Amino acid sequence: MYREVVEGKVYDGRLLRRLAAYMKPYWRVAAISLVLVFLASGLQIVSPLLTKSAVDRYLVPVPAHSSAPWEPWLSADPRTGLAQIGGLYLAVILVGLGIQYVQGYLMQWLGQQATFDLRRDLVDHLQRLDIAYYDRHPVGRLVTRVTTDVDVLNDLFATGFITALADILVLVFVLAAMLNLSVGLTLLLLCAGPFVLLALVQFRRAAAQSYREIRVAIARINAYLQERASGMSVVQLFNREERSREEFAEINRSHVDAYRKAIIAYGWFFPVIEFIGMVAVASLLAYGGYQIHHGALTLGVLLAFFQYGMRFFRPVQDLSEKYNLFQAAVAASERIFQLLDTPVEIKAPPQPKRLPEGPLEIEFERVWFAYRDEEWVIQDVSFRVAPGETIAIVGHTGAGKTTLINLLLRFYDVQRGAIRVGGIDLRHLDPRELRRHFGVVLQDPHLFTGTIEDNIRLGTPWIDEEDLVTAAEQANLLEYIRSLPEGFSHPVRERGSGLSTGQKQLISFARALAHNPKILILDEATSSVDTETELRVRAALARIVEGRTSFIIAHRLSTIQRADRIFVMHKGQLRETGTHQELLARRGIYWKLYQLQYQEQERVGPQPLVSGS
Repeated sequence: MYREVVEGKVYDGRLLRRLAAYMKPYWRVAAISLVLVFLASGLQIVSPLLTKSAVDRYLVPVPAHSSAPWEPWLSADPRTGLAQIGGLYLAVILVGLGIQYVQGYLMQWLGQQATFDLRRDLVDHLQRLDIAYYDRHPVGRLVTRVTTDVDVLNDLFATGFITALADILVLVFVLAAMLNLSVGLTLLLLCAGPFVLLALVQFRRAAAQSYREIRVAIARINAYLQERASGMSVVQLFNREERSREEFAEINRSHVDAYRKAIIAYGWFFPVIEFIGMVAVASLLAYGGYQIHHGALTLGVLLAFFQYGMRFFRPVQDLSEKYNLFQAAVAASERIFQLLDTPVEIKAPPQPKRLPEGPLEIEFERVWFAYRDEEWVIQDVSFRVAPGETIAIVGHTGAGKTTLINLLLRFYDVQRGAIRVGGIDLRHLDPRELRRHFGVVLQDPHLFTGTIEDNIRLGTPWIDEEDLVTAAEQANLLEYIRSLPEGFSHPVRERGSGLSTGQKQLISFARALAHNPKILILDEATSSVDTETELRVRAALARIVEGRTSFIIAHRLSTIQRADRIFVMHKGQLRETGTHQELLARRGIYWKLYQLQYQEQERVGPQPLVSGS
């Protein structure tokens, strides 16, 4: 089972700078949000001062109390003055709510734009990564990167950076306001600071690693579900439901255990901070009461300090929540950027060459290839294929047949030797330009959610309606499509669910033909279809291969007997080359393969490559 390694620092400034780069295109929105945050933070100090004015000016008048900027405009009449202060209090609340709404909207918009850009970059990079990368990494893990991990970063973009700054500004403004009112009470309140810092340090130690473990567990869950959902028929066929349930329970338990660490940390942290805050407020009450009794403090100042005290500890709690978000975002971002930093090995050179417009000759020159180290899958293979030639490739399972095609399409680069198309080494070509000249039909055709037309066209703009009809007709698919009420607009569900294997295969044939490739590759294209569909495919093959260079990989030797040449692969080597009759006359590997399949049919005679209609 695939396992991921949890490593790296809890804090990584490089990651945060890369995340901030996704906010840079929207710096104007961020700047407006910062201004609004500054205003909202400033309003936090106004309400307690209004309370002080109401108490010291009207409720318990103190002639020598320090006046706020608005007091000269207040009425001398207590009723009118209190009403004015109430109106100001309400105005401060409404303005604060308005600022918070606008600022929240802007940051949510910015977060969505930034995550849109990040997801776009991820999907673009995934489409350029080498096929070898997908051989090593589960699909569910990659889905987690683009979905769940990016969602965590959206929370950081939308509420993390700016609101953390808002909490810091509130702390600064509240501290400045408290120092202005009473240095003694402020110092008393700050005595709780070391205890708060100690709690924060312990909390960070307890919670830090759990966030990485949570991200790993989610990726494992997604990978397992994707694999089991794709193979559900096998799970049920072999009665593996109970075993799968146990395996998933183990993976799910790791997710619960990772969360439990964070839950325990938050379980004690918030009550501790709340207790420290209450002790500090109680100390204010005792000391402030003593000061009021001796005339050194007014009741309004003490009440304002009570409100400031609550505002002082609230940002501390909010910052701990942001720490939670920050840790989850760091864990997600290091995995996202690890994916984005994965180098693309198969790519176009700085100055790629272009293939000639005419016929293309294909040459393998002493090609060696291994998927891993020097475990050679292809060993010293050399051959030439003339334009328009039909080549069949046969051999036992694992002989290297499909690998030859993967190398020709440059899904992998050879370790030794060279492959040339049109006289040009594949490594000197842009892979997209190269693959544009190929049409491929696989044993297991992959259809996408959409319509039949979408699956044939694949978004290619120059394929018109006439091309669609011609391709479907050549693939013996047109009759079936015209029998459907929606025709080419017939919906196709995920992976072609609802269509027979033969119908999916014929759609795959039509897809290849519609793109009018110079080189056609059929990789076991008829091995998984029924006899009737195979006959229809054979009837279409004569039209498909005409005028095109074609490679046909097949286990059924009946489908390749009229190929211009047959390549016999054995243990990664090209052991035999010739026509069907020439290879039978040699009584070598091909003859043995033929004997295994046609001992009973040999008396009847070989079947042609394309059956007569």
